[in-house]
Amino acid sequence: MTFGEKLKKLRHDNDLTQEQFAEKIFVTRTAVSKWETDNGYPSIDSLKEISNLFGVSIDDLISDADVENKKLLDDKIAKRFYYIAIAFWAWTVIFTSLTHFLKQPLFNIGSIIGVTAYIVCGILSKPKYQRLQARKRVVFYIISRLIMIAVIVGLITYTFVAI
Repeated sequence: MTFGEKLKKLRHDNDLTQEQFAEKIFVTRTAVSKWETDNGYPSIDSLKEISNLFGVSIDDLISDADVENKKLLDDKIAKRFYYIAIAFWAWTVIFTSLTHFLKQPLFNIGSIIGVTAYIVCGILSKPKYQRLQARKRVVFYIISRLIMIAVIVGLITYTFVAI
């Protein structure tokens, strides 16, 4: 039984509507609907509230299958960001080429937007559970963030000097 099915059963057993349940644990009805259809999962704080409300342990609410489903959902979202990052990389190449061949430094603004969006989407293209693990390797994490900032600052500086 998935987390969503367990939650829906507990809610029905206690004669609560999604709206009433949402009010009791301080979330929106939409969030409850997402959880019950296994399209999302609650935060730790919400899990604690659910556990207290229904008098069940968090372990009973979440099984190994639920954790695996959460990872699959994170992987799916990360894949979307990967494709968006590739689109912004192409955007950056186009604007950089326009700047170079047309000798118009204002096109660098498009490059800056593209690089910034590429970096953000690139970071988000790694599933959340992997990003959290990467933060444990502090030195590499800090160095990668400094390089990203240096690239963006360099582009902005170049653009304003060229204008």
